[in-house]
Amino acid sequence: MTALPLSPDPSDETLLLAGCLAQDRTAQHQLYQRYKSAMFSCAMRMLGNDRELAQDALQEGFVDVFRHLGSFRQQSTLGAWIKAIMVRRALRVLRREQRMEIYDDQRHPEPMVGWHDSLTGEALDKAISELPAGYRAVFCLVEVEGYQHREVAELLGITEGTSKSQLYHAKKLLQVKLHYLYHA
Repeated sequence: MTALPLSPDPSDETLLLAGCLAQDRTAQHQLYQRYKSAMFSCAMRMLGNDRELAQDALQEGFVDVFRHLGSFRQQSTLGAWIKAIMVRRALRVLRREQRMEIYDDQRHPEPMVGWHDSLTGEALDKAISELPAGYRAVFCLVEVEGYQHREVAELLGITEGTSKSQLYHAKKLLQVKLHYLYHA
């Protein structure tokens, strides 16, 4: 099989998928290369920027991808299917590391944060990574990855109401963290 470009062209994706299903190592490597950066970023967000855990999730996730590639029904893009696997794998890593606690309605001080022109992506990323694991998981799934609360509830084994509550409290805690960052 000839080398495929790393573009998201659907016809290339179909050829790549066929190569992977035929156990073509070159195609498998290209699939990994095409999606590894985006999937690593997703795992990093879910795992609080813990590079070692994110690397574990990435590796285990791609093992899952190749193991279950035959069950891909093409009802979504291949990238979306892989991302769903990575999210579930990152959540398993969180649980395995016993860092996946879902908080009850624990209240935090709620000063409102005025957004500053000096707010950087790094500061926001740091604040998100410092959220408790349950808050961070729900926040990342809903606000970053675009999942609906019913999907988050199913992934995390919680109720839809708990998902909404966790998101509300995650946002309030982010406000607190950013308030102290810019008013310290």
